[in-house]
Amino acid sequence: MLQLNGLTKRFGGFTAVSGVSFELEEGEILGLIGPNGSGKSTTFNLIAGMHAPTAGSIRFQGKEIGGLAPAAVCHLGIARTYQIPRPFRKLSILENVAVAAFYGQNGRVARAAAWNQAEEALALVQLPHADHARVDGLGAAGLKKLELARALATQPRLLLADESLGGLDEKEMNQAGDMLARVRKERGITIIWVEHIMGVLMRIVDRCIVLDHGELIAQGLPREVAHDPKVIEVYLGSDAAEVQQRVDT
Repeated sequence: MLQLNGLTKRFGGFTAVSGVSFELEEGEILGLIGPNGSGKSTTFNLIAGMHAPTAGSIRFQGKEIGGLAPAAVCHLGIARTYQIPRPFRKLSILENVAVAAFYGQNGRVARAAAWNQAEEALALVQLPHADHARVDGLGAAGLKKLELARALATQPRLLLADESLGGLDEKEMNQAGDMLARVRKERGITIIWVEHIMGVLMRIVDRCIVLDHGELIAQGLPREVAHDPKVIEVYLGSDAAEVQQRVDT
């Protein structure tokens, strides 16, 4: 579904992503992990059209998308969530998602269809879709769900989920991880998930890719990555034993 080949992004003299290549199969949940500053968010921004590559290619379903504007990328079927949700505070929960449904599909759906798709997305993430339900009543977990619902309402084939667990307690983290698995199962959506909470991520993903200083240093099944000496050295550190226990059981 997605192919990155030699993807590179430089900001002046700083190289944020350097020669990254990998492929994503349709229906897969891929974990994209690494320490802070490793290039994960920049990779997401390149795929989503926030930045144009300095070099290399990004092909989505055989079409080159590197350098396209974010709206054009979204209209092709790629949606993303953000670490910090920024909903329209003056709109209801349902209106927030309906706006995403309409404009995320380039106005190709009628108003009534956009509302129906918004209600379906909210039902999937288990948020209320009554007209009077307000954004101000949502806590951290609810805002994360709303962010996911807005992305799903664009009817994507590929979802880029950016740190969906930040600010959540342990129970909410597990529920959020299960929700991504349900999105794949019920909607058939392919997912790339950037996350720092390894215990939850490793339980959900099919495969992991690890970045460090903008370079791909490891990839494979969660168990293989968790036991990789380089990954332990640069990323997992003292958490390695806990992560390994999670993926080995």
